Amino acid sequence: MITRIKHDIYLYDLCEKVKSDYDSLSTNVRLYSKRGRVLAEIDLLAVRENACDVYEVKCSYRIIKAKKQLLRIKRLMPNVTNLYFFCGESGLLKEVEME
Repeated sequence: MITRIKHDIYLYDLCEKVKSDYDSLSTNVRLYSKRGRVLAEIDLLAVRENACDVYEVKCSYRIIKAKKQLLRIKRLMPNVTNLYFFCGESGLLKEVEME
């Protein structure tokens, strides 16, 4: 039996919530530098036609940390359309404004 951590359970819940809105979903997508170092990890990458959305999952309401991570991903992947924060504890899904 495989035990899943809380974060993975919340990530699965989010996938179930949004899967009908997208053509494909990818979880735990790592972004690498040219030298092979991990620069960031995307919890959920959702693609619909020409739009690409990124979701950051946190177990508790830590929007400041999530926003910092999402903005870093946006710098690495400028073609991302929307950024979202999902709090697993409360089930809150919130769009993060790009700066």
